[in-house]
Amino acid sequence: MKFAEFPQAVVKENVNYAVREITNVIKRYGPRESGNDNCYAVQKHLKKEMDTFCDETGFEEYQIAPKAFLLFTKVVSMMTICAVVVSLLLVFLNVFDGVGPNAFFVPQIIVGVAALISICIAVLQLGFYIPFCDMFHKKSTAHNFYAVRKPSGEVKKRLIVSGHVDAAYEWRHLLYSTKVKLMFPLMAWTIGGAIISVVVAILAVIASVTDMGAFGDFMVNYSYYIHLCTALAMVTLFYFVDFSTISPGANDNLTGTYAAVCAIRMLDMAGVELKHTELVAMITDGEEAGLKGTTAWAKAHKDEYAADGVETAVLCVDTLCDLDDFNVYHRDMNSLVKNDEAFSEFVKEAGAEAGYEDMKLASVFMGSSDAAAFSKAGIKSTAIAAMDPSPADYYHNRRDNFDRLNPEAIEAGFKVVLNTILKYDED
Repeated sequence: MKFAEFPQAVVKENVNYAVREITNVIKRYGPRESGNDNCYAVQKHLKKEMDTFCDETGFEEYQIAPKAFLLFTKVVSMMTICAVVVSLLLVFLNVFDGVGPNAFFVPQIIVGVAALISICIAVLQLGFYIPFCDMFHKKSTAHNFYAVRKPSGEVKKRLIVSGHVDAAYEWRHLLYSTKVKLMFPLMAWTIGGAIISVVVAILAVIASVTDMGAFGDFMVNYSYYIHLCTALAMVTLFYFVDFSTISPGANDNLTGTYAAVCAIRMLDMAGVELKHTELVAMITDGEEAGLKGTTAWAKAHKDEYAADGVETAVLCVDTLCDLDDFNVYHRDMNSLVKNDEAFSEFVKEAGAEAGYEDMKLASVFMGSSDAAAFSKAGIKSTAIAAMDPSPADYYHNRRDNFDRLNPEAIEAGFKVVLNTILKYDED
């Protein structure tokens, strides 16, 4: 079936259904921290619904350390603050008197090493999503839910539509800066301060043992003031994440969750049978904990997808709210990972045919979508999202509630997903 022939009343009904269900999920199941029982309860709620129009549904377990992804912000900030303040205190207590060429020689080394370790951990965790800190945290069991609808003919293709059910810990930088965007300046101060402190510490140590003239004298005598500024910046990092408060996650990402659910539901309601495409709705957990759910799924199924001869592609849907920023994301994970270019173009064309000609190929320049985990595993993948990248005022905080849902944006996402499915089966 062509998209133009698909009954639009079915799309409208599913948009209304999604809005009702998202509201119900938030009210009924409560905060959905990555890997907690509430996430699993929502997935089981979805299973009951999808059992009625899918050929197969099920769960896959994996291990997760929910707080490990962002808890390092408190550890590295406190480590750097302590390195600066305690070293300064020990200098005034004359503990370092006679140790090294001057009283601040050893403190410079301590602060420089602490700041360097902080930078390295941040790059691993947030830059490349390498779960360095997971080894220090107790793990619990989380689940990925999947629902499969078989085609009428031989399975020659597989299309997975994915959304994550977990919600984020609240980010205070965004909660308290609705009119003035403070997040990027504060993060730049933190990261820039740590980098500058490393450089300054190195220069101060060198200046302590070699003659660098007036510049060297300045480094020896005044560089510690720069470290104090870095310590102040680390205070803002320490308070960045509020682990006691979970965003309701209405837009991020129950809209993506129901895009996956309604992808199959719409076909069933319209009586449409795909010819050769196995359609999979995958509702993951752990995206907000560092893409843990999709990473586990990709690891478990990569060899299967490579060996079964069925062309497989994954369309991840994440946040459908801001139509002015409705795009296909062909670069991901801080722009460091490239999603499949051809499939991204394919989804963009599907969007244009569905009436959204303004969709562009864009880049996730801060953070990541689940598509990056698949792309890193060599599985064809891309992502769509409609969210203000500045970022939106509801992003990762309590304002992301059902009263902020945008049915028009949800409808746009549903139409693009639907036409992608229909085109994928036809082409």
